[in-house]
Amino acid sequence: MAKRIMLIIAAAVSNIGPLAAKPLPVPLAIYTDPAPDKMHPARMEVLHVPSGGVEINAAAYLPAGKGTHPTIVICHGWPGNEKNLDLAQAVRRAGWNAITFNYRGSWGSPGSFRFAHNPEDAQAVIAYLRNPANAAKLGVDPSKIAIIGHSMGGWVSATVGARDPRLLGAGLISAGNMGILKMLPREELIKESAGNAETLADTSPERMADELIAAPTWFDFRSGAASLKNKPVLALTSDDGLAGHTDDLVKAIHAIGGTKVTAYHAPTDHSWSDRRIDLQVHVIRWLNTLIPPRK
Repeated sequence: MAKRIMLIIAAAVSNIGPLAAKPLPVPLAIYTDPAPDKMHPARMEVLHVPSGGVEINAAAYLPAGKGTHPTIVICHGWPGNEKNLDLAQAVRRAGWNAITFNYRGSWGSPGSFRFAHNPEDAQAVIAYLRNPANAAKLGVDPSKIAIIGHSMGGWVSATVGARDPRLLGAGLISAGNMGILKMLPREELIKESAGNAETLADTSPERMADELIAAPTWFDFRSGAASLKNKPVLALTSDDGLAGHTDDLVKAIHAIGGTKVTAYHAPTDHSWSDRRIDLQVHVIRWLNTLIPPRK
């Protein structure tokens, strides 16, 4: 039965018929729970991560098994209604620690929401995980940390991935390049900001629009292409009107000789609403290229 399920899922994910030759194997973590480990069970830990003078909220989804595990930090978008927690669970089943967090001023994290703060908050999470005491408590291997983000979180992932040479890789899911939104009229940016203001503290649509209009050069994630040239990058796009943002980053990396980009386009919406398994499959396959799964 398990083999039949795997073949059915493989056909669905690959958009090919079930009789097509040798579809790529679907990771077991997509449809199989790992064996229980009573001595070292899977668990979840609530984290409070220092960043910008406050402690932001985070959660660690930790897999079963003795010793340390590779870790991926998952960055949500603007404002972050889609948290990708199903992705975090799938990644944990694949043997990775999955860390989710809320930026300053979002979803109950203290502080003021500012676009410039978001990469700083992701960097603070990574620094927290690399702290020897925290790494030991959470089973984190500090040398095996990657980052991925959805929508604005993809911008965060690309930005932090370019800044941090120690990261294993950077993943983008339907990313929005916040550095090029300044080209839109202020009135349109205010309208867009008003539609993405849920739970955001100490800000306003006007303030968010003005920050984007005044954005420094580094807000454009294409400016980090040279630093991403030799880093594995996962570039996932969808039919949301933003695919060109990621495509431009991929082109910039390729233009300077980068060859470590894995790109895939799905015919789905911005949240991957009807392609959640597809999303999990591509992320886990990419993670397995960074760190081969345990035997």
